[in-house]
Amino acid sequence: MMTIEEKLSGGHPNSLGNTIQVVEDVLDHPVLFDELFNCYSSKDEVVRLRVSNAMKRICKAKCSLLFPYLDRFLSEISEIDQASTQWTLAQLFLELRKEMSDEQIDRAEHILKTNFTHHQDWIVLNETMRTLGIWAQGDPVLKAWLK
Repeated sequence: MMTIEEKLSGGHPNSLGNTIQVVEDVLDHPVLFDELFNCYSSKDEVVRLRVSNAMKRICKAKCSLLFPYLDRFLSEISEIDQASTQWTLAQLFLELRKEMSDEQIDRAEHILKTNFTHHQDWIVLNETMRTLGIWAQGDPVLKAWLK
């Protein structure tokens, strides 16, 4: 039986590969979520890209699977220097904000501000700005920072 990392490996780097099948497997067997999450530590950047894609899909289908991992997204995953990871974090933070503690929101905002000021990738910038812009609607300090 292939590991999730093996399933996410190979093929054209711009393709989803077996991402959809992995998402279906995780949704059918949530115990596999931890194995998928741990693929963020893969040495293969294509695997990490596909993990990010899988996380977005799982978040839309069953976001509760991500809740226990919020602190790990905010710590170890936010340290991954890969554009796809950073833009995915912006999208996940937007979706998961209602489940985040005030401390987690502060950490997420710090990560997003750092990414916004230091990244050059246009998708990272767009997704980060989108999340911060939505959050700023209820936060005058953040709104002022964005301006």
